[in-house]
Amino acid sequence: MADRIDLKYGCNPNQKRAYIEREGGLPVEVLNGRAGYINFLDALNGWQLVSELKMATGLPAATSFKHVSPAGAAIGLPLSEKERKMSFIPKKMELSPLAAAYARARSADRMSSFGDFISLSDVCDEATARLIAREVSDGVIAPGYTPEALDILREKRKGSYTVLRIDPDFIPEKEERRTVFGIEFVQDRNEYIPSDEDFANIVTENKALTDDARRDLTVALIALKHTQSNSVCYAYNGQTIGVGAGQQSRIHCTRLAGNKADLWNLRLSDKVQSLPFLPGLSRNDKDNIIEQYLSDDPEMDVLGSWKSYFTEKPEPFTRGEKKAYLSSIHGISLASDAFFPFSDNIDRAEKSGVSYIAEPGGSVRDDAVIAEADRFGMVMCFTTVRLFHH
Repeated sequence: MADRIDLKYGCNPNQKRAYIEREGGLPVEVLNGRAGYINFLDALNGWQLVSELKMATGLPAATSFKHVSPAGAAIGLPLSEKERKMSFIPKKMELSPLAAAYARARSADRMSSFGDFISLSDVCDEATARLIAREVSDGVIAPGYTPEALDILREKRKGSYTVLRIDPDFIPEKEERRTVFGIEFVQDRNEYIPSDEDFANIVTENKALTDDARRDLTVALIALKHTQSNSVCYAYNGQTIGVGAGQQSRIHCTRLAGNKADLWNLRLSDKVQSLPFLPGLSRNDKDNIIEQYLSDDPEMDVLGSWKSYFTEKPEPFTRGEKKAYLSSIHGISLASDAFFPFSDNIDRAEKSGVSYIAEPGGSVRDDAVIAEADRFGMVMCFTTVRLFHH
């Protein structure tokens, strides 16, 4: 592989001179298209995430990245009929485990995933390529591609779709370096991978941590490791369902991620799944309409102008009805990249059906946070590991 790859431009088009390089050869090559600076940042961060998910769970993994944080990440568990419908995947469309992982990652936050960069833990097969071909996306990175998959992806975006191949055996140096304002920063690479030991210190009265919850907390922690901090992640059934990234306040992370998790759960409701869309509307139009339909303060009055979107006027989903629906949700897992400084985070998590929490611990208010978790009967682990990422 080459020692250097020239890029379209840097973070912005006015930063015209941009490239990546590595003495001794880069572990990645461009099979199609021409990648940009942010594309490679997303690709390499995403590849680390999915390879670690595969290592931790043994299942194929995928992530949908936007601006150096995951919009969604998932392992390859089968989709239910409702989960297929929320992702607009026909019943007859074949989904391999890898394709199921990407369908889940994309469905975590479909609005944020618009124009994503995809990372896949395994060789991209035809089923996954056909799924990718349907979505608005900037590119994909994987350890390889079947000939059929590569042919499909090379046709996307009139032949300009970015396709990257990475050497799955590449192990980077333990020391990381970056330059900011002409000053070089050096640190050890973060090699943390969650294991059962991280969930052994259960600090709440309820200590019934299920295998599914342990899996979902693992997904959330690995996602957080590659999410711009501060960050909080909600996960369920092997996938993230709400990622709150890059917030200065911990409670803002918890609210943002919780709001996204609520939208994910509401999309599974009968009221949303039975919306009578007009024929010919794109998936992206439907995503936006659903978002407006579920909002308590929408930018568009989709019910007032329903004839533009629906064959008949849907019944409104009132605030009270949504609250009642969400109150039936439970079994959600939540992880935080640093300790919760106040118990208000637990109160917000409870509103979104959180039953299991993993956080480092170490706050002077740990006792108050534990007491609030006990009040709701939650299971909470202190991992002692902080996962800041910048």
